[in-house]
Amino acid sequence: MTEAWRGRSAWVAVDLDAVEHNVRLLRRRASDRLFFAVVKADGYGHGAVAVARAALAAGAERLAVYTCDEGVLLRRAGVQAPILVMGYLQPSEARALVQHDLTATVVSVQQALALSAAAQEAGRRVPVHLKTDTGMGRAGVEPGAVAALAQRIAALTPLDLEGIYTHLATADDADHSYARQQMATFRWVLDELGRAGLGVRLRHAANSAATLALAEAHFDAVRCGIAMYGLQPSNACGDAALRPALSLRAAVVRLFALQPGQSAGYGRTFVAQRPTRLALATVGYGDGLSRALSNRGQALVRGRRVPIVGRVSMDQCALDVTDAPEVTLGDEAVFIGQQGEAEISADEVATLLGTINYEVVTALAPRLLRLYFRGDRLVGWRRLHDGAPCWSIGETV
Repeated sequence: MTEAWRGRSAWVAVDLDAVEHNVRLLRRRASDRLFFAVVKADGYGHGAVAVARAALAAGAERLAVYTCDEGVLLRRAGVQAPILVMGYLQPSEARALVQHDLTATVVSVQQALALSAAAQEAGRRVPVHLKTDTGMGRAGVEPGAVAALAQRIAALTPLDLEGIYTHLATADDADHSYARQQMATFRWVLDELGRAGLGVRLRHAANSAATLALAEAHFDAVRCGIAMYGLQPSNACGDAALRPALSLRAAVVRLFALQPGQSAGYGRTFVAQRPTRLALATVGYGDGLSRALSNRGQALVRGRRVPIVGRVSMDQCALDVTDAPEVTLGDEAVFIGQQGEAEISADEVATLLGTINYEVVTALAPRLLRLYFRGDRLVGWRRLHDGAPCWSIGETV
């Protein structure tokens, strides 16, 4: 692994075989409905380009992102699959969206007009999806206003109203009663479109949780994010045999001793009560290892759990390895992931932080080196160079 750092001392390792396994599992759960692989937020911290390619190789037909820029990044990396932009489209982004063959989410007449003008200018017909808010209380068109907006879109001949979708607020709860209310509202909207003579080819509502646990929400397509990365949307979704794809690792770069009364880190929040041996690992909150793990979190070194002591700094943290005398310079410290038979999961870290696994992995900073594996074989890596991703690709990522 030392050679794989390429001069770096902290990295994210991503198992592309695990991503492909999860996509195939989720497609089976969805009875092979059209599959949107959600790769927003840099592929939930895993790296959007590599994950997108793995998902497509495993049978995903389409991708979904939040911003136009995220879609453009995939296009510039050579990804050709259809890409749905789920976030709010600024009318000023319409040209870029059309130029890069992205599918917009439309929630207003102003957006539709801007896209129509950009499509007409480019001499192209552009697919769009309309989003309705059936009870999420966030983005989307009110159900009663959907038919009127859909008619306006249909009248703009450069636009193709390909899809309509909604988002479920409680699909990851054990009680699905509210999700079913939302689906009833969604079906009412679809009936209204039918009565208006508007056919829409793709109807979708299911996120990862609904894909796993709510078959009636599958409609024509599903949109899977967190589960594709091997993380459960919630405990209510059951054991789906998902395989976590990501681990966070750093090198031990210093070993040093503290005597009783000596301290480690800012604020002297850790003061040695006994002769203590510390290991310095070069990963910190600037990399996404939360400062809230100070004196609370753990790492794995040589397959043994050791505590994080003192405050997590921006670029480094200290581990108490007094009871692990075998630890040496250059050892790997694992903050998320497996080492030997031991494991620290993203869910465990999330519980410590009072948050969810989504936040733990998406918080991992772009400056961390990403290493991509198939089995034990390194097939590619990504690092930042001059502020932009720089790739080295082996067989494929």
